[in-house]
Amino acid sequence: MAKVKKVFACTSCGTTYSKWTGQCNACEEWNTIQEEIVVKETAKQEAKNIWRKGTKKEKPRPKKLAQIETGTTQRKETHDGELNRVLGGGIVDGSMVLIGGEPGIGKSTLMLQLALSIKTKVLYISGEESEEQIKMRANRLGKTPDDCYIMSDTSLANILMQAQLLEPGILIIDSIQTITSAHIESAPGSVSQVRECATEFQRFAKESGVPVFIIGHITKEGSIAGPKVLEHIVDVVLQFEGDRNYTHRILRTIKNRFGSTSELGIYEMQGIGLREVSNPSELLLSQKEEDLSGSAIAATLEGIRPMLIETQALVSTAVYSSPQRSATGFDLRRLGMLLAVLEKRCGFQFVSNDIFLNIAGGIKVNDPAIDLAIICALISSLEDVSLPSNICFAGEIGLSGEIRSVQRAEQRIQEANRLGFEQIFVPRFNMKGIDQKNYDIEIIPVGKVEELYNILFA
Repeated sequence: MAKVKKVFACTSCGTTYSKWTGQCNACEEWNTIQEEIVVKETAKQEAKNIWRKGTKKEKPRPKKLAQIETGTTQRKETHDGELNRVLGGGIVDGSMVLIGGEPGIGKSTLMLQLALSIKTKVLYISGEESEEQIKMRANRLGKTPDDCYIMSDTSLANILMQAQLLEPGILIIDSIQTITSAHIESAPGSVSQVRECATEFQRFAKESGVPVFIIGHITKEGSIAGPKVLEHIVDVVLQFEGDRNYTHRILRTIKNRFGSTSELGIYEMQGIGLREVSNPSELLLSQKEEDLSGSAIAATLEGIRPMLIETQALVSTAVYSSPQRSATGFDLRRLGMLLAVLEKRCGFQFVSNDIFLNIAGGIKVNDPAIDLAIICALISSLEDVSLPSNICFAGEIGLSGEIRSVQRAEQRIQEANRLGFEQIFVPRFNMKGIDQKNYDIEIIPVGKVEELYNILFA
């Protein structure tokens, strides 16, 4: 007979306790401890699981490091170049990928497009929509392949049994919070259910070599719902984000055991699904007929992808006694640091001004190389002097007012040259090895903020 055990688990990090407490000692969150009933099987009952019948796998043995062969990892390339980019080149056999995002942002559409376009057998499990709803969405996307199998179910045992019988090339779960295990009596989406189901899917992926994609909900703070152990179980964590007021969506890599974690994929939401954006600058640069003050173009990098974005600043006289500081898509603390540098090194006074900073397009940028464009936008708005639309900037600002070198300056210059810009301001220390003759764009090296101000505004 199965053993019944009551535990108290934290909904934030998954830590279990023998009794209830107000604060979790692991993550220090308050009022996140909930009671759950866990039913544990005996070893004999566990061996009788239907989906594990017929699996014969040798027990692993230790190997010498010199005997292990490298380069044997096989990847399946999809027709989605942006997805291949964030995954590190393609889908790895036996991997487990978690995709999180806000409701209605396009997670299910992205996974359905993958299921309809890839040339392999796909099993798509939906615990939120009926099979008819998925078929209607597939009709809108305009594809109905023969190798895509749809099933609407929430039972973990049945899903794994059908996956073993069908032997698909890819298994997609939408979503992990709806799947339930009969061995645990807690509600769907609870800490125990999510942890148990994710562990079983991981075991299935590693034993069968089938890649598993699971969709996860997020909390109001923006983190993936469920215990933190869920992100430790999977191999890849992707964050699908975007603003409902914009049509583009961003697929960002949070964790990747098979590639870089700094890659970025950009899509545009259309009526027929998600369109890949191979040239992000077409969305991130606003179209305007005349030059306006407070706007500057920055040459930034996301992973190995160069792109040009527009930084917008508004400096106005403070109406209330305490000036406001607001930043969208940029670190507010770093904005304060840049303002302090301008006040200390250049003599500008921002104490009595409201300052609003925005990265056009609704994206969030962490590249310090956009510092140069931001201070130019701030000075432009303060003095109400517009900057030419055919110049761009790339450089990091130090606390003493110096313009520090940036990574991969040549790629930034090449991207600006390709998009038809006439001038680019770069740090003087990045000029080593760069030949002006190789580019049509004029490269202007600068060393200090005062030098940049004298060239543009004096």
